[in-house]
Amino acid sequence: MARDWQPESWRSRPAKQLPTYADEGALAEVERRLASFPPLVFAGECRALKEKLAEVCAGQGFLLQGGDCAEAFADFSADKIRDSLRVLLQMAVVLTFGAGMPVVKVGRMAGQFAKPRSAPTEVVDGVELPAYRGDIVNGIDFEPAAREPDPARQIQAYSQAAATLNLLRAFTQGGYASLTRVHQWTLGFLDRSPQGERYRDMAGRITEALDFMRACGVTDLSTPEITRTNLYTSHEALLLGFEQAMTRVDSTSGRWYDTSAHLVWVGDRTRQLDGAHVEFCRGIANPIGLKCGPSIGTDDLLRLCDVLSPDNEPGRLTLISRMGWDKIERHLPPLIRALRREGRNVVWACDAMHGNTVKSATGYKTRPFDRVLAEVRSFFAIHKAEGTHAGGIHLEMTGQDVTECTGGAQAITDACLKDRYHTYCDPRLNAQQSVELAFIMAEALKEERQALRAAS
Repeated sequence: MARDWQPESWRSRPAKQLPTYADEGALAEVERRLASFPPLVFAGECRALKEKLAEVCAGQGFLLQGGDCAEAFADFSADKIRDSLRVLLQMAVVLTFGAGMPVVKVGRMAGQFAKPRSAPTEVVDGVELPAYRGDIVNGIDFEPAAREPDPARQIQAYSQAAATLNLLRAFTQGGYASLTRVHQWTLGFLDRSPQGERYRDMAGRITEALDFMRACGVTDLSTPEITRTNLYTSHEALLLGFEQAMTRVDSTSGRWYDTSAHLVWVGDRTRQLDGAHVEFCRGIANPIGLKCGPSIGTDDLLRLCDVLSPDNEPGRLTLISRMGWDKIERHLPPLIRALRREGRNVVWACDAMHGNTVKSATGYKTRPFDRVLAEVRSFFAIHKAEGTHAGGIHLEMTGQDVTECTGGAQAITDACLKDRYHTYCDPRLNAQQSVELAFIMAEALKEERQALRAAS
């Protein structure tokens, strides 16, 4: 248990990125109601994820974390959840088969409703209103009523997260995630792409391997991993009143767990050492993520590791670098060297999205796929050079056939962005771009393993 900590300890610390509610009484009542609701996830599941991440920390696995930039109430459907899960499954099987390494699957799903913003307000045609902070806080429509923070939205966010988790558990444990269905995971628009042809070839080889295993007596009855998989959930621990309300004492261990998700992370904008978000996350027993942008220094990072993972437990802390394709080679190596020198047990993951956002010539916010690839390739190359494990990837992606990030095998141009630009906040990779990236990462992981074997 963290010393001198309670779920409400964060309230005495300076807090950034939190909305201001007009009716404090209504907010308190919503948080009271949420505190009485059933947990969304369970402490035992969080411990299982931590064990899996400890294996990643030891170089024996890879973290695949991905999903929507911000989940939306109006965009909530079973098909959308299924399609996003399907892309994660496709990416995971590409990585597992191509690199020969277990993949820990974590979705930015069932709770990724709140978003940090670069400014508290925005101006359109001379009118200034509060910034959109995600559906859990306010509405995206640019009008005063919609932009007013409404605490009742937290109840709707809880309900949508619960329904999403219910469906995800049904899909991952009920047969949809079976490797015998690897051919059926192909989305229609992916099936027509160059990546679809590459994926079908790999799926055929997996099917042949399963047929061989079945002939040898290895079936889903003896090996349930063939038909089931584990998917964990994650989101940024941004709206701290909601997170506090979902924090409970585990009857088995006596430790506090934030039951809103299996893993929560501290954002690059809220990682102040004396701030409310670090204070909250230091006391919960969940696996924790920490976003690390180019402004973080080695001393700051080491101090944050001391606070967030004082016992240096493998699997406790995942460091998610978000440097940008043109900054990663300058800023990431010193951090890796400092943590290795101090013997820190962390998972290193790469967020190749947030540092590569640009405004296109047509006015859309986008992320050029070649820059995303460049940062991912640098991430793997740096870890290979340092002799450390490139442990994971953190992506904003979707199973929808969107045109939000330029480039990729589809060669999406600036002019194409308007065709299917559906994001509520930041641009996401579509399925083709996500699977293309998975094949590239599988090759890099394979090379890493070969280099380690040669060195030993």
